[in-house]
Amino acid sequence: MADNSHYLRDLTDKKTCRDLSFNNKLGGQLTPSIGSLMKLTTLILAGCSFTGSIPDELGSLQNLSYLALNSNQFTGEIPSSMGKLSNLFWFDISDNHISGPIPVSNELEPGLDLLYHAKYFHFNKNQLSDDIPEKLFHSNMILLHVLFVGNKLTGRIPDSICLVTTIQVLRLDRNFLSGSVPSNINNLTSINELNLANNMLTGLIPDLSGMDSLYYVDLSNNTFAPSESPAWFSNVTSLTVLVIQLGGLYGEVPETLFSFPQLQQVILDYNHFNGTLRLGPSVSKQLQLVSFEYNDLTGIELPNDYNHTFLTLVGNPICYRNRIPSLCMLGRQQPVPYSTSVNCVSNLCPPDQSPNPQSCSCAYPFQGVMYFRAPFFRDVSNRTLFQELENKLQTVLDLTPGSVFLQNPFFNDNSYMQIQVQIFPSTGMYFSRSEIQDIGFNLSNQTFKPPLLFGPYYFIASTYPFPSDLDDLSFGQYFSESVDLHVKILICEYCGYT
Repeated sequence: MADNSHYLRDLTDKKTCRDLSFNNKLGGQLTPSIGSLMKLTTLILAGCSFTGSIPDELGSLQNLSYLALNSNQFTGEIPSSMGKLSNLFWFDISDNHISGPIPVSNELEPGLDLLYHAKYFHFNKNQLSDDIPEKLFHSNMILLHVLFVGNKLTGRIPDSICLVTTIQVLRLDRNFLSGSVPSNINNLTSINELNLANNMLTGLIPDLSGMDSLYYVDLSNNTFAPSESPAWFSNVTSLTVLVIQLGGLYGEVPETLFSFPQLQQVILDYNHFNGTLRLGPSVSKQLQLVSFEYNDLTGIELPNDYNHTFLTLVGNPICYRNRIPSLCMLGRQQPVPYSTSVNCVSNLCPPDQSPNPQSCSCAYPFQGVMYFRAPFFRDVSNRTLFQELENKLQTVLDLTPGSVFLQNPFFNDNSYMQIQVQIFPSTGMYFSRSEIQDIGFNLSNQTFKPPLLFGPYYFIASTYPFPSDLDDLSFGQYFSESVDLHVKILICEYCGYT
């Protein structure tokens, strides 16, 4: 077992932060002595290959406001002592192997229900089990993100979650939740994304009427009772993506749905919609995909000026009776993913360099991957959205125009959208160390906020190749050399990702 306690003792004694990133002496179990760093406000230990349990002693860090332990190999349970972190607003333990129940307070121990100032519960992709405690949520909380996707949670969705009206993103998909969705789920009027897919939920499709900020909905692959199209198909006009596969829906779809101005995708496969599908006279100009595969549709009515390349009716009776090849062919034509336009010849640069979009000269970009955990759209070819992301990166990171290159956005198996990012120096071939510090810190501690539709994200940086007379450094390595430990500490920022 790796012993990292002496590094932390040195940091405490010297009141500075050492270069600890990409250090193979890290990893192993996180030492309990980390609980002695009492003035810590920010602790980011993401992607460091830590194993073993999260130390109880972390609950002693009363000044801690930002805690990111994601992308490690932590096991064991969430310590109940985390409930003592009264200043915590960011709590990320995603992408680990943490198991057991979600702790709530009792007469003897604290719990996560005491985190009144928390805005971000990112617990996705672990092995958390048992019911989501009714006590976990209450009206005094100010949570924005509740990401429990990809665990082993069972039981009902607690009614208390509907008391936290600040929630913007709720992902409970890919668990083993059962029972009916709380009847007052539409109290969450600030919500932008609701994903309850791939559970064992029963009862009727939930009523989402009044969720006027809702962009993305996925209720697929549950065991809802058969029902006709819910009323909110006609009135939640903010929708960009609607996905309900295997939802037990039947009857006709209201044509009003297809006129919602921001609508991009409607995927209602494997239901029992019947009769004639009518898209109506005012189809949204943003609409790219309408999929009603394997329903019971017998007719189709399209507007005169309609381009039907985005409509698929595979497996419906209409395909067997009327033989409409353009609507009944297996396989969808996938849009070409967005990439920043560059008028340079890339193969003129050495393999470890890339053409700077500003000048076409070869340079060493700072690069990495942005992972968007709950984007409110699915169109990876949308130039407007990705150019908005480019412009905001340039503005917030104080970069020169044309210095950001985005490439190959796609959705992985966890429904995260990944984007390759390259950021180029304004002059010369290299960034300075201070520039890497500024850019990396803004991306890793969430100072940079993406455009609204991109939702929550995290960033994994590649090692930056400084000139050959200097060691290669990640952002975390450089930053760890220069931060006063009495304010914050950034140890092992995404170490192990080269």
